[in-house]
Amino acid sequence: MDWSDVRIFLAIARSGSLSGAAQRLGMSQPTMGRRIRALEDSTGQRLFQRGREGFQLTDEGASVLLHAERMEEEALAIERQLAGRGAELQGLLRVSSSDWFGLHVLSPVVARFVALHPAVRVDLITDSRFLDLARREADLVFRIRPSESPEVVQRQLMHMTYALYGPAGMPAPKVGDGAGSRLITLDATFEDLPDVHWLQNMFPAATFAIGSNNRDVQARTCALGAGFAVLPTLLGDQFPGIERHDVHPRPPGRDVWFAYHQDLRGLARLRAFLDLVIDCLGEGTSPTSSGPLPAGHEG
Repeated sequence: MDWSDVRIFLAIARSGSLSGAAQRLGMSQPTMGRRIRALEDSTGQRLFQRGREGFQLTDEGASVLLHAERMEEEALAIERQLAGRGAELQGLLRVSSSDWFGLHVLSPVVARFVALHPAVRVDLITDSRFLDLARREADLVFRIRPSESPEVVQRQLMHMTYALYGPAGMPAPKVGDGAGSRLITLDATFEDLPDVHWLQNMFPAATFAIGSNNRDVQARTCALGAGFAVLPTLLGDQFPGIERHDVHPRPPGRDVWFAYHQDLRGLARLRAFLDLVIDCLGEGTSPTSSGPLPAGHEG
């Protein structure tokens, strides 16, 4: 059985459609349709039921799925092991972070890195999900929560401070009250995060006017006069049209962690990029340290 056909089978099983699978693998839908039909012909089994709701695994397809996932695990392990021995500063490096952190914090580092190492291409993927390092959805991730996987090497990179920001020239709401003020915060999905609770406790009479999972949207609507927002100072202090209010107690800060799969610890382009990141952003983190920390994991 051809491994490339198994990859297509897995992509369709996970996405439930040819279009979603094609996007995952960077192939055309007609090509994937032909390949999956050829796989079914070669096995003599119908693996998917086609219908209005997309591609659903048949009983035969479901029985194949577990074996296909085992094949994938082994293939990915081989890929990581070989990649981890890459001693040349060339090739692709996939880096993932939250949207605002990628835009405002990592982008200058990425630009400097590719200028220093023109044979390396960096794909900066801004995503709130913790991308799967074992599947190499990313080679290196930056997150406010450490991974719980024992196969992940991780370090605390820096501590981020947060502050209250408002439209330039608008006085801050009264602590312990906040009546008549509007607040901009994270959307309902993230309502349990510390800065949301801080706003609720500090300004109980204020109105929650806007929610967004995008920190740049929060900062922009704040600058447009829509209300007050808690933002990372790395973002808020440089965003035009807003100003910081030093309210006490201050909003809780957060740690930023970087993580990569242990099989990639010898990948030269990853190590070189981390050295530069640590040099530019790190707080007391050794650029040569590579062992996993005890588990201590956007924001």
